Amino acid sequence: MTPTYLLNQLDCSRRNLDIECIDIYYVHNPETQLAEVSREEFHDRLLKAFEALEGAVTEGKIRFYGTATWNAYRNDPGAEDYLGLAEVVETARKAGGERHHFKVIQLPFNLAMSEALTKRNQEVDGERLSALEAAQRLDITVMCSASILQGQLARGLPPVVGEVFSGLETDAQRSLQFVRSTPGVVTAVVGMKQIPHVEENLRVGRVPPATPEQYAMLWKSS
Repeated sequence: MTPTYLLNQLDCSRRNLDIECIDIYYVHNPETQLAEVSREEFHDRLLKAFEALEGAVTEGKIRFYGTATWNAYRNDPGAEDYLGLAEVVETARKAGGERHHFKVIQLPFNLAMSEALTKRNQEVDGERLSALEAAQRLDITVMCSASILQGQLARGLPPVVGEVFSGLETDAQRSLQFVRSTPGVVTAVVGMKQIPHVEENLRVGRVPPATPEQYAMLWKSS
């Protein structure tokens, strides 16, 4: 997470991608460092990283930056690797002012890992919120990884999921539909290695996201 390393890797990525400017640049799993350093040291490191990335924005190398996490925004506040989103945003304000460019977070969210929606583990202005609610309050875009949980949610889903997310052919599609239909989610990220998987997943885009009423049916049945 040192500025030298981040900027080195940023330049490598720009060369590899053959582009001048990267839209979103993530600091990857920063919470893992909390196993080795104090929170005070961690936030000092995070501030320096954000200052470097604000500089990269000024230089036209990136447009925005964020944090791609696994546990940070899902765990209980007492967990070693927990991060409060409001505190991270405040660090970005210290680095870049009110017009900072920390605008995106990534975290796992799917039918089996629903904490971002269901767990009120974030605090914003004295109010306990879910991670998705906190992100909306703080004007942060949310992209969700593990949408089909490394393929584990691509088959064998309960029949009610098919009933709620009608018009789709496979459980993989229904899993993606769940994520993209969740209030506060902008992008459902999914990895694909085979062309048939790409074609299958793209067909989800032909179906509108579930309405709030349809989505609520899933929780009533669980």
